[in-house]
Amino acid sequence: MKAALWYDREKIKIEEVEEPFAKKGQVKIKVKWCGLCGSDIHEYLDGPIAIPVSKPHPLSGKTAPVILGHELSGEIVEVGEGVTKFKVGDRIALEPNVVCGECNACKEGTYNLCLHIGFHGLCGTGGGFAEFTTYPVDFVHKIPDSISYEKAALIEPIAVALHSLEVGNFTVGQSALVIGAGPIGLVTIEALKAAGAKTVIVVQRTGLRQEMAKLAGADVVLDPEKEDVVSKIKEMTDGGVDIAFEVAGTQSGLDIGLQALRFAGTFVITSIWGHEIKFNPNDIVYKEINMIGTIGSKRNFPMAIDLMADGRIKADYCITKRISLDNIIEEGINTLTGPEKKKHAKIIVTPEKELLDF
Repeated sequence: MKAALWYDREKIKIEEVEEPFAKKGQVKIKVKWCGLCGSDIHEYLDGPIAIPVSKPHPLSGKTAPVILGHELSGEIVEVGEGVTKFKVGDRIALEPNVVCGECNACKEGTYNLCLHIGFHGLCGTGGGFAEFTTYPVDFVHKIPDSISYEKAALIEPIAVALHSLEVGNFTVGQSALVIGAGPIGLVTIEALKAAGAKTVIVVQRTGLRQEMAKLAGADVVLDPEKEDVVSKIKEMTDGGVDIAFEVAGTQSGLDIGLQALRFAGTFVITSIWGHEIKFNPNDIVYKEINMIGTIGSKRNFPMAIDLMADGRIKADYCITKRISLDNIIEEGINTLTGPEKKKHAKIIVTPEKELLDF
């Protein structure tokens, strides 16, 4: 089968690889769509970050090259031994956590913090930028017919956003700041509105993503290049927002978030960072800021599916381009790392060229 493999920084190849089969407790999935994630771009530009290179991943036993792609939807075409909850033809979305099930975090139910955490599409267990993939049934979720395969490729980012609200202990009526209106930022805005945020302020430079932030439901969108956003936010919120979400992965984003929070506010860092940044702990100490990181999701897929099914989270407006697997480098990665990147939010990829005709 055809697949996109990461070999090294700025080195991804489309190759023919062996087609997988469903082992005990697994299903085999015919991939319909898979989203190009910021994590994939980080691995391309700055990696390896999560991809094992010099040492095999403890759960997959693999090193690079690995098949990329973790935001995927598809159809089950084979069930492995012992599988009863799925059948051939079921429509699914995949939760990409690869976990051991035996460490303290897994035993306590916080499997996204597994001691040996890996991610399908990064650690060598397969991935969504391929014609087929296999996965354990515990992390495969049925989707209703009302959700298209295209939209279902956005369920993973929605689950990530929902988990970030959970980690930040967001409560109804709080004011919130979202720094960056990329795909994760956009679904974070929608999640906040669905969860009852009093006000959602977004910091995003003028352009397509600023317009998308408004579509997502942002109450106010501010351009950091045109105004003093910190002063403006403090003025609108009587001293600062209750909670801030950093989803841009930039030094300026971190600085704005810390300065725009009220005393005893909460700063949630969702971004994956490709490099170190400067940070003064006094910015936290003097206002008793609660700063916390969040990774992946944990039991958030069912809610993400429900919120998309009933329309409280739409998300599909952020799909700006649909491409075939054959063109993932030229039309996908090069687009999101080149001069055209500001014109796009989410690019989704399919190994079925026929789907591009709809």
